[in-house]
Amino acid sequence: MVRFEDLRIFIAAADLGSFSAAARELDLTPAVASAALKRLEQALDTRLFVRSTRSLRLTSDGERYLEHARSALASLEAGRNAMARDKTDIAGTLSVSVPSDLGRHVLLPWLDEFQRQHPRVGFQLRISDRLADLYRQPVDIAVRYGSPNDSALVALPLAEHNRRVVCAAPAYLARHGVPQVPADLRRHNCLSFVLGETLHDRWTFEREGSSIVVPVKGDRVADDGDLVRRWALAGHGVAYKSRYDVLADLRAGRLVELLSGYVSEPSPLYLLCVHRMLLSPAVKRLREFLHDRFRAFDAG
Repeated sequence: MVRFEDLRIFIAAADLGSFSAAARELDLTPAVASAALKRLEQALDTRLFVRSTRSLRLTSDGERYLEHARSALASLEAGRNAMARDKTDIAGTLSVSVPSDLGRHVLLPWLDEFQRQHPRVGFQLRISDRLADLYRQPVDIAVRYGSPNDSALVALPLAEHNRRVVCAAPAYLARHGVPQVPADLRRHNCLSFVLGETLHDRWTFEREGSSIVVPVKGDRVADDGDLVRRWALAGHGVAYKSRYDVLADLRAGRLVELLSGYVSEPSPLYLLCVHRMLLSPAVKRLREFLHDRFRAFDAG
């Protein structure tokens, strides 16, 4: 295998006509330069130089190879420079996994705005509530609710203080009444969410330091958070959703927040990736952008 550094030494020796001059030019010892040329000749199975005590000249094979060596070195240098630029430029295509409801109704217009500000960034969006396998799937980053179970993942906070909200449409509440305490949820049609094999049918609250867990039932279960929200908007039951999923609906009066005197389940939002080396300038800027948008969303 031909080494990058050996090519540099070969070209310098050919240009300067001396191993020692090439070594001085590259801040190496003559012994290191000589060893590099021997490695290169062994890799190519040919003699590149005719050596004497006072002179150094290329062989016919060396002259033919020099042109290819210059081209290869220039290509490698261009690649290295491109990588260096990528570490400072906000550019490139990001494959992003986002939750269904948050992705469609909150993140999508924000990502459009981000691209208007940074037109050299492209997105490949994967919208699903199923957790993407960041190690096996071609996903650069994921936006997910809840602290990751895998401690090896890099988790950057987007909205650490987000919580779930119990909510229902005014039409549903007019027909079935308003629950006053968590236990009242047992008498209501609760719209449940299932993730993988886990059915989220035990809703947790806290008040005055005491935890309250309410098992709920209903006639509708979905593995898509957007569908649960649509059912709630249509007046089919009570939902327990991330506040960001329904914040616009709450402010517009399409949904009503319930049991506000109780502390609901935390649902922090994170940006996840498998290694800090994947935190390119585009990813870092996107994280800052989304963090700022969630703060502004909170403020109304």
